[in-house]
Amino acid sequence: MSVTSNMVRTYRAPRATIRGMITQGIREPQILVFALASCGLIFVAQWPGLSRAATLDPSITFEQRMGGAMFGIMFMLPLLLYAVAGLLQLVMRVLIGPVQGIHVRLALFWSLLSVTPLMLAQGGLSAIVGPTPAVTAFGFVVTAVFLYILAAGLVEVARPRHGEAS
Repeated sequence: MSVTSNMVRTYRAPRATIRGMITQGIREPQILVFALASCGLIFVAQWPGLSRAATLDPSITFEQRMGGAMFGIMFMLPLLLYAVAGLLQLVMRVLIGPVQGIHVRLALFWSLLSVTPLMLAQGGLSAIVGPTPAVTAFGFVVTAVFLYILAAGLVEVARPRHGEAS
């Protein structure tokens, strides 16, 4: 299936989507692309809010804000994602037994990529209405959806499979 079809399917059946990717034989370069695409879309989602902030406070230019966001999101976030995936794998190994790191990374990076459309919507909303309780509430919705998809993915990753080394 295509990435966009899988993203839509993830909202309905996250475990089945992760299971399908694992069954098809996902590889590390594909997972890395998921992480980098997520970071790129998150970076784009920040543009409207950065533009609004630069208009309201011109002491820091839009370009300076974009440079800081680019460094944080495009360079530091992928490293942080790999560290979080390592910690998740360690916690899962302690609590439920051995799991494959590539599957944990898939669950984390895919859940992040799956919520990027919501992040783009939140970025547009923040540019239109500014920092209001509605934008904050929508941020909580985005976080809840991310955690739901991540938890479902990790549950699927923890499921024993026949033919795999433990």
